Amino acid sequence: MIVNKKLFLLKSLIKKIFIIFSLILVFLMLPVSCKKNSGNLKGTISISGAWALYPLAVKWVEEFKYIYPEIRIDISAGGAGKGMTDTISGIVDIGMISRDIFDEEIKKGAYPIRVAKDAVIPTLNENNPYIDKLLDRGLKKDEFKNIWINGKIKFWEELINTSNKNKINVYTRSDACGAASTWAKYMGYNQEDLLGIGVYGDPGLAEAVSKDIFGVGFNNINYAYDVSTKKNVSGIKIIPIDINENGKIDSDEDFYSNRDKLIKAIIEDKFPSPPARILYFVTKDKPDNEILKIFLKWILSEGQKYVNESGYINVSDKILKEELKKITD
Repeated sequence: MIVNKKLFLLKSLIKKIFIIFSLILVFLMLPVSCKKNSGNLKGTISISGAWALYPLAVKWVEEFKYIYPEIRIDISAGGAGKGMTDTISGIVDIGMISRDIFDEEIKKGAYPIRVAKDAVIPTLNENNPYIDKLLDRGLKKDEFKNIWINGKIKFWEELINTSNKNKINVYTRSDACGAASTWAKYMGYNQEDLLGIGVYGDPGLAEAVSKDIFGVGFNNINYAYDVSTKKNVSGIKIIPIDINENGKIDSDEDFYSNRDKLIKAIIEDKFPSPPARILYFVTKDKPDNEILKIFLKWILSEGQKYVNESGYINVSDKILKEELKKITD
């Protein structure tokens, strides 16, 4: 009986060892992509540039590092102009750019890759005494131009035909950036043509308007809407654009109450472009660094599932295929 019991225990032990060994062998034979750490790739990627792309880029970096924890990615925001300068001069690997790429930048080696879309929107203080009338009528393109470009409209009352005189405090960006460039382009001008008090960065401009009852400014979508509630951030409201210029905001122009409505309007081309625009990652010349290529290919494939949930708009499948080809060919 004792011998039989020992034999039984020995057979059970051998069986367990065989099962464990088999499981280890199966795991080792799994494709690299099925494991959390896809290979032992190590390296560093540096990114700087547009505030507009910064929240989405941070999300991409977080998700990418789950797969490639040994790849270090340093990222900072400072405006599209800084991102482009840093990239062309070789200070960083990727520039986040939220405006059109200039011909002279292409000649210097800028290699643009389209990664997402968003928009720039005009803002005012939520406690503006004329807020209800302004939200009902919106502003026409020429009225925006008369505020930001030629300064013909100086008082809020000129927009609603009343006799008081409360000065419009105009704000713009002090840094070379895609938001200001895009907002100026909507009116047919360049960033340097914009009037107003210069404020650094998207968060700074939103804060300046939120603290000035007679202030007016502009922001990228993700700095005008709260990430959690998807409503306007505290202190500011979006100025509706009177697209058909009939002096009022019609139902098909009224899509600013939450972020999802505005994104839907951009997707359906109900919101003008500009100020809707393409967002870019830019490298110095065609990327040949393997780590950098893996990151960019991931963004244009798996990374696209994080675009909409982060408050941005996906580019078309056609564009994604074209951009992937630019990296792989």
